[in-house]
Amino acid sequence: QSKKIMADYGVTVQRFFVADSANDALEAAQRLKAKEIVLKAQILAGGRGKGIFNSGLKGGVHLTKDPKIVEQLAKQMIGYNLSTKQTPKDGVTVKKVMVAEALNISRETYFAILMDRACNGPVMVGSPQGGVDIEEVAVTSPELIFKEEIDIFEGIKDHQALQMAKNLGFKGPLQQQAADQIKKLYNLFLKIDATQVEVNPFGETPEGQVVCFDAKINFDDNAEFRQKEIFAMDDKSENEPIENEAAKYDLKYIGLDGNIACFVNGAGLAMATCDIISLNGGKPANFLDLGGGVKEAQVYQAFKLLTADPKVEAILVNIFGGIVNCAIIANGITKACRELELKVPLVVRLEGTNVHEAQRILNESGLPITSANDLEDAAKKAVASVAKK
Repeated sequence: QSKKIMADYGVTVQRFFVADSANDALEAAQRLKAKEIVLKAQILAGGRGKGIFNSGLKGGVHLTKDPKIVEQLAKQMIGYNLSTKQTPKDGVTVKKVMVAEALNISRETYFAILMDRACNGPVMVGSPQGGVDIEEVAVTSPELIFKEEIDIFEGIKDHQALQMAKNLGFKGPLQQQAADQIKKLYNLFLKIDATQVEVNPFGETPEGQVVCFDAKINFDDNAEFRQKEIFAMDDKSENEPIENEAAKYDLKYIGLDGNIACFVNGAGLAMATCDIISLNGGKPANFLDLGGGVKEAQVYQAFKLLTADPKVEAILVNIFGGIVNCAIIANGITKACRELELKVPLVVRLEGTNVHEAQRILNESGLPITSANDLEDAAKKAVASVAKK
């Protein structure tokens, strides 16, 4: 997907086709007429090269010179689950493979453009040491990481692109070629409302060509209304079913390995809640962000999702009501507890708008709800309720 987007914006990538059957993969390999072919399983997860298929095949990335081998490998990829360090335990079903021209890389560099809040705008980050984990380079060789802020109003200047190309180690005519690619990547970054465009490796070939060999692109969710084609590429079938169900009700849900379910408004507060549960010796079962304009029906659906998880042994509600009305939360909680016949301990911490009315609703409900004074108190009570079992 990232190669297709880059190609659409004039960025140099390998020639490639996407196939959804072994026969199509064979035809694509024959059409490429390449000296060597790379076959890649197409799933939205990293670590594919070291992944394992439930067909027994090892590796989601393979090189071969024989189109017939492409067909054989595709048969062991398409329709099978690929497990990597970034997929769920059972892996993700591969529905498509990319068949691309394999190019020799004489040198690999790293290049990225990302939206940096600290700089109030986009920033270029580059390193002459590419093809490896950039975080590792930052730790072991920080002097090889180059950073350049871009003025959001003026855009990337020619001298900035050239200086970055120079920092990445491109020499002679390749320097200008790399600078041109950098400018095209910035144009793409703006036009598609990206928050990050990471090219690794951003390399050069022995024939003297600068090529974007692989890329990861993240998008601003708030731009979905004007990037419909791009957001339509999102394959929801790769998500956990519970995440898709949560999205129907505008809930942000990510499953974790613990047993204390979190029910929180605001992403920052949700992360802090997960942290404080861990600090008190517990393990969060999920990250769940209700967002701002919460409705009673959302509260009910959130509880339904949390109680459906067999790992959950307690629920911690942590609401800080600014634009959120705590009374709406309280009504949603009591309704959910009654209708779903809640069987696990429930600890509630409410603070903010209409909190006294919310506390009255909870206190008069007759339900076994444990109130907490603050987040620390709530976390300790939630952890203790699980320990008693």
